[in-house]
Amino acid sequence: MRLKFFTFFFLCFSLFPVTYSNLLNAQDTLIQRSIHQLQYEESFSSGILQEKAEVITGLENLLQNHLNKIKDKKIGIVTNHTGLDNSGTPIWEKIGKIPDVTIVALFSPEHGLLGKFADGEKVISEDSVIEQMKLHSLYGKHRKPSKEMLHDIDLLIYDIQDIGVRVYTYISTLGLILESAGELGIPILILDRPNPITGEKIGGPVLDMAYKSFVGFYPIPVQYGLTVGELANMIVGENWIRHKPSLEVIQLSGWKRGHWYDDTQLIWTPPSPNIPDLSTATVYPGTCFIEATNVSEGRGTPHPFIWIGAPWINGKKLYQELNKLHLPGVVFRPVDFIPQNIPGKAIHPKYEGEQCHGIEINVIERHSFESVKTGVAILSKINSLYTTEFTINPDQMRRLYGSNTIISGIENNLSYEDICQQFKEELEEFNQLRKNYLLY
Repeated sequence: MRLKFFTFFFLCFSLFPVTYSNLLNAQDTLIQRSIHQLQYEESFSSGILQEKAEVITGLENLLQNHLNKIKDKKIGIVTNHTGLDNSGTPIWEKIGKIPDVTIVALFSPEHGLLGKFADGEKVISEDSVIEQMKLHSLYGKHRKPSKEMLHDIDLLIYDIQDIGVRVYTYISTLGLILESAGELGIPILILDRPNPITGEKIGGPVLDMAYKSFVGFYPIPVQYGLTVGELANMIVGENWIRHKPSLEVIQLSGWKRGHWYDDTQLIWTPPSPNIPDLSTATVYPGTCFIEATNVSEGRGTPHPFIWIGAPWINGKKLYQELNKLHLPGVVFRPVDFIPQNIPGKAIHPKYEGEQCHGIEINVIERHSFESVKTGVAILSKINSLYTTEFTINPDQMRRLYGSNTIISGIENNLSYEDICQQFKEELEEFNQLRKNYLLY
């Protein structure tokens, strides 16, 4: 019996020798199994497998309860492909069928009315989706609607699904719409929608207005924890625009601040080409900073902002070093990918056609996950491992991060904890301010 055991043992090691590579692969398998187990357990604690909350959006609320507010009005609608009712019908179709209501014009933000234009791609013109209706792009020649565009309009409606991140340009468009409405005395209705990454979590530095741009229009943190209706009230209430309009928010019903988008019965519509799902929206507040570096943020791959890498990065080394930090709610795995040009989604992304090595971000407990802190930790670790290869575009980073502190922190080899500590006080001050504008 003993001889048979040793013969079996010898054959196993002869056929399957233990090598460093095998050990790494085994380690990866164990981590993958741990990720899946934790995700499965988290699905119960987060309520994903529980009954969904029945949420009525601002659009549904308007149609069900407030048609008197648009009766006999000539309307301009600021919207895109996310302005849908619960059956997936666009707002312009729903309102266009209401008697005694005239839609004069539609206004579309970045990515166009149907969401078919890539990040930063200028939308010069689009075919109108409805005959005899004007369609104006607010991400081409004009960012702010002109007096001529608003001619003959006596009510503006804003209905766009946002993701609760300062660098998302839809809220910059929101501010310019509010200001135009104020200048011309046109009242505006904001049809509220959920903040998909909850209305509780906030993170990152408050924008230093010296770095104001179209990806940072207001003194709010990167992740600001408000619905678009609440933010509109804050913009007006804090006098962040010169001309204040008559503003009314048509509120949500059934939504709670702690709800993630998939805690509701609402169907996910990608708000932009590179935010395909809620998982991407969850990490985006932190990984958007990668865009200001010579590291690929995953554009041109199936997993933008979740896959991070470059040809000169050792993915296995980076994932191991990041996992040693024990960041809350997240683990990392090595990944290889080749960014590709994808019309309407990724126009000539970084390292197009080149193999990149890096990390995949796996959020295993989203309630404790801190996206901005994770993004800072990734940048800090890449800098420490690849000081020669890693570069930052300073102007772009200041616009995205909203502060110079991350650049100075990395240059001075500060830890990610010390860099994040620098925005703690201003984040607490913003949190107190935002309480004045909470509707839910």
